Amino acid sequence: MKTATVTELKKELKTRSQSDLVELCLKLAKFKKENKELLTYLLYEADNEPQYIENVKSEIDLQFSEINRKSTYIVQKNVRRIQRNVKKYIRYSKLKETEVELLIYFSLKLKQLIPSIGASGVLQNIFTRQLEILSKKVTALHDDLQFDYECELEELME
Repeated sequence: MKTATVTELKKELKTRSQSDLVELCLKLAKFKKENKELLTYLLYEADNEPQYIENVKSEIDLQFSEINRKSTYIVQKNVRRIQRNVKKYIRYSKLKETEVELLIYFSLKLKQLIPSIGASGVLQNIFTRQLEILSKKVTALHDDLQFDYECELEELME
C-alpha cells in the first residue's frame, strides 16, 4: 500500500463532510495511543500551554520517582524512556518555548537524580547532549527569552 503525501491527504480531507471527518478522527484515536494523546492535546490542552507544561512536568516528576535504582543499567533504560516521552510531548506542542522549558526541566531532574549521573558514563553523556541541544534551541528564541533561559542553562552547567 502506497502512503499518500500530506498534500494529498489535505485535499482529500477538504472534500469530506464534517461527520466523515469526526469518524476518521475517532478511528485514528482508536488505532494508536499516540494518536489519542495528540488529539487530547489538540482538543483540550493546546489553548492553555502553561497548564500543559505543568502537566508534563508533573508526569516527568512521577516517572523519575518511579525509577528502579537497583542497577545503573536499569536507571539508564528508565531515563531513556523518560527522554522519549518528553520528546513526544514536545512534538505535540511544536512551540519552541515549550520545548526549551521541558528540556530544561528534564535536564534538571536528570542532574538531581540519585544515584548521581557522574557514576554512569551513559547518563553523563545523555546529560551533556541535552545541554548541547538546549544551547542550540535557546539561541533560536527571541532575545528576551534567550536571556532568561540562558541563565537557567548556566545553572544546569554548574
